[in-house]
Amino acid sequence: MQLRKEKNLTQQQLADKLGISNKAISKWECGNGAPDVSLWEELSSILGADILKLLHGELNPNCPDTGKIDNIRFYVCQSCGNIMTSTGKANVSCCGRRLSPLSPILGDTEHEISVEKMDIDYYVSIRHEMSKEHYVSFAAYVYDDRIWFQRLYPEQSPAFHMPTMRSGGNLYIYCVKHGLFKYPDLLNAIRL
Repeated sequence: MQLRKEKNLTQQQLADKLGISNKAISKWECGNGAPDVSLWEELSSILGADILKLLHGELNPNCPDTGKIDNIRFYVCQSCGNIMTSTGKANVSCCGRRLSPLSPILGDTEHEISVEKMDIDYYVSIRHEMSKEHYVSFAAYVYDDRIWFQRLYPEQSPAFHMPTMRSGGNLYIYCVKHGLFKYPDLLNAIRL
């Protein structure tokens, strides 16, 4: 009922979309039955809800986001390569699979970063191959209440221009073979 009301749908409107009677909707909402399995995908799509959450009857919201971007979490779908972020605990899925947040590790010599201050921006290069099997997929600079994001693709140069930003943030890069790397306070070193 909660999801139906959030979508501003009456029982009759939802029933019409599913091609069933409104009495069936009423029965489900009173806890006297459940939708046939053949309706779950369409019901999930109409209500904009996760099927698994619907099946378990768990529609509890996450704790309110405190807005602290330092808590950023990155997710990468291993099937399609989609990249997602959250700033708190979240249930993230893609291609029918639940995703776990990536655990960043400190940058290493195999993924060495070099930053050069230009007139109006920074030129960032990564010592890394960029083949279809092994490449850097993205870079993100996270500071204060902002995130700057750069997508990279195989067979292009592992370098990019990044706008001038405040120091004190963290640069993240994601290697499709070795995972997520974190470079804390990278810009402070070049401001000296």
